[in-house]
Amino acid sequence: MLILVMWVVALLVVIALAGEPIWIAWRRRQLRSRPFPDVWREILKQRVPYVRRLPADLQLQLKRHMQVFLAEKQFVGCAGLQITDEVRVTIAAQACLLLLNRRTDYFPELRHILVYPDSFVVNRVGTDPTGVLQEHRQVLAGESWSEGKVVLSWTDVLSGAEVIDDGRNVVIHEFAHQLDQEDGRVNGAPLLGRRDLQRWSEVFSHEFRKLQQQAEQQQPTLLDHYGATEPAEFFAVASEVFFEQAPRLAQEHPALYELLSRYYRINPLSW
Repeated sequence: MLILVMWVVALLVVIALAGEPIWIAWRRRQLRSRPFPDVWREILKQRVPYVRRLPADLQLQLKRHMQVFLAEKQFVGCAGLQITDEVRVTIAAQACLLLLNRRTDYFPELRHILVYPDSFVVNRVGTDPTGVLQEHRQVLAGESWSEGKVVLSWTDVLSGAEVIDDGRNVVIHEFAHQLDQEDGRVNGAPLLGRRDLQRWSEVFSHEFRKLQQQAEQQQPTLLDHYGATEPAEFFAVASEVFFEQAPRLAQEHPALYELLSRYYRINPLSW
């Protein structure tokens, strides 16, 4: 009898584990099928003008992704910031741009989005040129953690959303890092098919080295010199420019544009 009970319990556990993705997929379909709230629509109109550039089918897709994203992610106000629909919708709209036209698990490792009123200060420990450990303070607009968190400055979120063609968007930047982290490594290469990996490595390595050289020589560049610090930052910076300055990126860095267009499965040049 005890053995039978143990078998039944084990079977129930297996069924539960196997059924979890099915349950999640069903719940997400239900969320995507709900009417998009009018108050959210008004927030998009006022705060995220980029959405109006999208073709109608992508606007609908974005709104459906937002409904899942907002149901699954927890927003936390920091330093006195109150989390409102305006905060949640403005951030979700920009984050979900990165999910269009692709199969997605909605940034699966991400659980919490921490939002500060303005730029925030973090303490960092590093080594100086002599190898001595030193603590220094950094003022940041955003940060992406591998432990399931993204941290954002609300002021910078708003400015990034308001100006849609300057290649600077903190939400796109930090959520590109989340995509980069999905394979467990932060190296500037998100989850890719085997056939795409070699081409990605060739193009990104070349463009990254080129930006490093330009940064060392203090040359003006389309891509922010911050992208030259490490491959992960290069991918995030390039993603910002891809979404906000597609014509210039396609003209000045055609191979990079083509690669990002294949990865994100969209072509902003056609909008």
